[in-house]
Parts: sequence; structure tokens; C-alpha cells
Amino acid sequence: MSLKNNTVAVVDYGMGNLRSVSQAVRTAAADTDWDVVVTADPDVVHAANRVVLPGQGAMPDCMRELRESGLQQAVLDAAANKPLFGVCVGMQMLLDHSDEGDVPGLGLIPGNVRKFDLEGRMQADGSRFKVPQMGWNQVQQTQQGGKPHALWAGIPDGSFYYFVHSFYAQVQQSAHCAAETDYGGLFACAVARDNIFATQFHPEKSSDQGLALFRNFLGWKP
Repeated sequence: MSLKNNTVAVVDYGMGNLRSVSQAVRTAAADTDWDVVVTADPDVVHAANRVVLPGQGAMPDCMRELRESGLQQAVLDAAANKPLFGVCVGMQMLLDHSDEGDVPGLGLIPGNVRKFDLEGRMQADGSRFKVPQMGWNQVQQTQQGGKPHALWAGIPDGSFYYFVHSFYAQVQQSAHCAAETDYGGLFACAVARDNIFATQFHPEKSSDQGLALFRNFLGWKP
């Protein structure tokens, strides 16, 4: 499969927020030589230089569609060989297991996906915690090797990002947590390992700070 030298493949396995994610990556790639393609073809994913794995909906459905689409192995190969950015359920799928439907993930980042248990609990302003969490949350960058992850370059710590989710990541190793946020307790809202970076929040819905993350991804050299 022959592609342009600098190609980002946004994986279309039938479950991602493809239009918003691909448009945000294209906006981030403006004035660069990156070509952004939305693809359901495993060969295109294999040939691309970078891969974005979106996700939206229920984890069992996403895992089933990824497998049945024939794209799962291409995603696993990408995770072993090139920069990969997971978004929302695309992040959760990277972990070992999800409580949503008791389904295994891709096993790329040790950890589990848990459901929020916030029944009856109150926020500081007196309102009840709602599940799913929908709205803007402050994201605190964590230190990896004494400094924040490279994808946070130029992004102020404590920036706000947009979340929509009922489940959250519980990573086994703190080294894999690239950022935390607080919603009834701290949890990992960005995870990273080697050439993999992923967020529970939606960069494509997070205005300038989300675009900054995608720009950093395009220039990242893990």
C-alpha cells in the first residue's frame, strides 16, 4: 500500500467519532505536510506513519467491531511500531479489561476500566455527581521521568478538557498515567507507554488545548 510520506490514519471500525476527530487532526495538520485519512482498510493502517484510534459507545461493541472489521491486528501492529493516539473508548480499549460488559481489552497498558460509583455523593458546590460525567474538567499533568509527557509541551498544566463517560481507567503502574483529573476522586485521564498516548477526554471537542495535543502528536518522536 503506497501512501503519502507523512500520513495519519484515523481508524474507522464503525464506532468512532470519526468526523469530529478527523477534522480536528486535519486542523492541527494545517500548514504541514501531513495527510490525514479516515480508513477501514488494514493495509492503510499498516502503511500509515501515525494512527489515531477513536472510540464512542459501549466498550463491548467497540471491541467486537474492531475485531470483526479486521482492523484489530493492524491496530496492535501500529501500537508496536508507530505513534498511536487513542481517544475516549479508544483509550479504554488499550487496557487489559473493562467492567462494562466484562470484556477484555487489547492489553497494551496494564489496568482495568471501572464504572463510576458516585450514587448519592455530592460535589463541592452542593450538586450531585452525575453519571455519565459530561462537561469540562481540569487536567493535571503527571511527571514521567521527572517531567510531563512530551505531548503536553506548551500546554499549561491545569488546562480544561471536555469529558463524556461513565467508566474510567485504573492503571496498574503510575508510570503509565500521563495526566489525572478529579471526579469523585482522582483517576487517570491520559495514559502513555513508549509510542502510545491516549486520553479519556475528547481533544476534538476541547478547543485550542485539544488541537495543541494533536499538533504535538504530529511532531512527536518517541
